[in-house]
Amino acid sequence: QVQLVESGGGLMQPGGSLRLSCAASGSIIDINVMGWYRQAPGKQRESVATIDKGGSTNVADSVKVRFTISRDNAKNTVYLQMNSLKPEDTAVYVCYADNVIPGFVRRYWGQGTQVTVSS
Repeated sequence: QVQLVESGGGLMQPGGSLRLSCAASGSIIDINVMGWYRQAPGKQRESVATIDKGGSTNVADSVKVRFTISRDNAKNTVYLQMNSLKPEDTAVYVCYADNVIPGFVRRYWGQGTQVTVSS
């Protein structure tokens, strides 16, 4: 099993910044892709950003200018730097990690962290 522990969520005023962290631990074989989804009330789950272990990233157009994803492979940790936050960024942010085992890939999920953007 792989455990993912998230941190960094909270309440922020519009225009502010937050940095989310997600650390993986446990039976890690080889984590390739790590990323973040978000789920807002009444909306579909949205992929926010992904990063592979080589550092290649994919960020949703809706946040591309404001959010940056990065990772520390040595720590098996992924980060999401969120700048110029807007009320529409309010959601539960959930990280994931793809653990590559010879023959298949298993995705693990964090517990989610609430981000609320409000004045």
